[in-house]
Amino acid sequence: MNGKALAEEMRARVTERLQAMGSPPVCLATVLVGDDGPSQRYVASKQKQAAAVGMLSRHVDLPATASQTEVEAVVADLAADDAVHGILVQLPLPYGLEADPVIDLIPPLKDVDGLTAASLGRLVRGEAGLVPCTPRGILALLAHYEVPISGRRAVVIGRSMLVGMPVALLLATKGTDATVTIAHSRTPDLAATCREADILVSAVGVARLVTPAFVKPGAAVLDVGISRTEEGIVGDVDYDSVSEIAGWITPMPGGTGAMTPAMLLENTVDAYSLQCLA
Repeated sequence: MNGKALAEEMRARVTERLQAMGSPPVCLATVLVGDDGPSQRYVASKQKQAAAVGMLSRHVDLPATASQTEVEAVVADLAADDAVHGILVQLPLPYGLEADPVIDLIPPLKDVDGLTAASLGRLVRGEAGLVPCTPRGILALLAHYEVPISGRRAVVIGRSMLVGMPVALLLATKGTDATVTIAHSRTPDLAATCREADILVSAVGVARLVTPAFVKPGAAVLDVGISRTEEGIVGDVDYDSVSEIAGWITPMPGGTGAMTPAMLLENTVDAYSLQCLA
């Protein structure tokens, strides 16, 4: 499942969607605290992609020495600005700063990362709202590659609020209709549980955790984990061996991670539309 190629298609669709809407001034705001190199590159990439599809972008840089009050004031100002439609606070924040009070200042309809308690609550209740980008990308990959979901068994390894729990909810929701098991470090015989899955999503960050012993022949395997090893960055899935028996599989890189920025753009347009209806 080529996430990089599908992400390109998704960005083109965002451009077409904006043009069909009359090219409104949809604005994505990003906030970066500190000078972490990877975070700077990540945020710069988001700004570049937003501009490429026809969006406006606004960026606020704060030093690593910024206080909790200063960071919260910036986010509160963006939250109150009607010209800003999506807000992304780059995480993690520097040591000594608490993320939750900052994230909770983002209104649900501007929460393009889908991280606030309100956004997750809407997801649980099946209400209109913004879904975390990586889980949304996983569902988009499954749909694009016509992986059967309804009535199938799905296992999600990991229970984070960023990926594991939201993707489990999306797979189980009415209309998608998978039967979902959430597995984790306390799951007895993890491999046996995973072998029951028609759809296996691993999001724990344990290098090459998922081997052929975890995979039902013909299953769809989606790798969300990232680990830094002596060989470079690898995923949760031992791609070479698992690809021999999986029916569908995402590479690392170029799989689920490539979808996340495209889903951020989709979420920002959705945020604009929801705010127009509010």
